[in-house]
Amino acid sequence: MTFSGSCRGTALVCVVTLAVTGCSESSSAAGQSMPAPASRPDQVVGEVAGRQITLQEVDAKWEEFDAAERARVTQLMYQNRRNMLDQVVGEILIENAAKAANLTVEVYLAQDATRRATPISEQEVVQFFEANRERAQGRTLEQLRGQITDFLASQRKLQSRAQLVDELKAKTTDVKVMLDPPRYTVATTASDPVRGVASAAVTIVEFSDYQCPFCARVNPALEQVRKTYGDKVTIIFKDFPLPNHAQAPKAAEAAHCAGEQGKYWEMHDQLFANQRALNVPELKQHAAAIGLDAAAFTQCLDSGKHGALVAAGLAQGEQMGVNSTPTLYINGRPLIGAQPFEAFKQVIDEELARKP
Repeated sequence: MTFSGSCRGTALVCVVTLAVTGCSESSSAAGQSMPAPASRPDQVVGEVAGRQITLQEVDAKWEEFDAAERARVTQLMYQNRRNMLDQVVGEILIENAAKAANLTVEVYLAQDATRRATPISEQEVVQFFEANRERAQGRTLEQLRGQITDFLASQRKLQSRAQLVDELKAKTTDVKVMLDPPRYTVATTASDPVRGVASAAVTIVEFSDYQCPFCARVNPALEQVRKTYGDKVTIIFKDFPLPNHAQAPKAAEAAHCAGEQGKYWEMHDQLFANQRALNVPELKQHAAAIGLDAAAFTQCLDSGKHGALVAAGLAQGEQMGVNSTPTLYINGRPLIGAQPFEAFKQVIDEELARKP
């Protein structure tokens, strides 16, 4: 059993990836190196027969041919820089705390680690082994016990340091982050389903697919966002039915048909709760379950009148570089996959802090 893989954008290095977080049309390996620092748009980067080619021209061509890859690299560069910024912030906080305690950094960290130390339990070892049994390649728990224990201990050490930094941050108001994240303009229309008020300080636009299990998994986090932030956050839904999900387009149409009767979000929730039952007869059963007028719903669904609206959401997402679901934009900042509430909270809190 080898412990490999990585999760970017978290406080801890996630050495074992147990599950992906989104549905996608295709997969590609994510680069690990940070792109070169951005240069001036008017910088000349090539020349043909005396005709100069600028960086701006190259970037425009890249955007035209592969918006998804450009968005991915831009976000990766920001996240790498943000991770390094957080690391430097943590180091400075620890240095200052050690100095205040008249200790060296090494002694201060050792004392903190001792204070937090808890032994790795047998239950943790067994649970890890069971969760990763397929990676064991026939080896037994006894054969891997030492390796698993060492791995879990190293993860706990990283977690303890992260907890220390969080505690030190909570004790000061002197930490400021001025690194600007990449933002994208997401056009919205009157046809887009909305939960919230237009005056909300934070707008979340979600590109989603009713047949995607990861889209269903993100819904509890979004519900917690609504409960936690109330009128400070508005959520806008965009249809993005993936080509490999044959029932997703008609399910999206069904939600809009329910919207004609004032029950879009009731149907939205019903469909995500019943993702294995999305053929047309089952969609009509869902309509009955939420109390829709059956005849009006059937006429709407069978007519395909909302097909163009669903297709427009897909086209908009593709133009922006969306290629997996769920893809969300929080005030234009991308958040991809079935992220937990904490991931939303971090971005939302940062956005609220930017407001006057």
